Amino acid sequence: MRKTHLALVTTILALVALAIPAGAPAAPAAGTAVATFAGGCFWCMEGPFDHVPGVLSTTSGYTGGSLKNPSYEQVSSGTTGHAESVQVVYDPKKVSYAQLLEVFWHNVDPTDGGGQFCDRGNQYRTAIFVHDEEQRRLAEQSKKDLEASGRLKRPIVTQIVPAGEFYPAEEHHQDFYKKNPVRYRFYRTNCGRDQRLKELWGEAAGH
Repeated sequence: MRKTHLALVTTILALVALAIPAGAPAAPAAGTAVATFAGGCFWCMEGPFDHVPGVLSTTSGYTGGSLKNPSYEQVSSGTTGHAESVQVVYDPKKVSYAQLLEVFWHNVDPTDGGGQFCDRGNQYRTAIFVHDEEQRRLAEQSKKDLEASGRLKRPIVTQIVPAGEFYPAEEHHQDFYKKNPVRYRFYRTNCGRDQRLKELWGEAAGH
């Protein structure tokens, strides 16, 4: 009986493992929610969200493409369809998805369809990966409000698309702005990110 029971458990676990794609986002813990954004270099997108009260964690990674478990080299080649992205786990009682959208917009150039700042290519596109219909509604409304404001001089090209599998990036990319602050500031400055954000958003520019 014990051997039969063990074999049954092993079979069930194997089936469960097959049913969950490698790299699929883990289900959020009770009382938390997940948001996913692409805004060019993921090094530069963790910090702005980390500083928002109610954000519990940020993870740099890859999503939006077809290749399973892609590496940084594969994504940066522009051949996988993935975008460098950041996944945000947050407490919706402390910060709303609408507030996270504001943080996102003010940290990207949503009018640039060829990449972001000095990083060129579809792998550096801007995108909002929505996890449910409420996120889609809020994202679409936020985009319409921004378009109607007249703040931006060119059309918004940021994609609003369903969230798919999210693959965390290699460990040395996580919290890069904390681990390598000098190299991070050098990259960010030389990429022209802050200068362009200031042109777009003025005092509301992210950093």
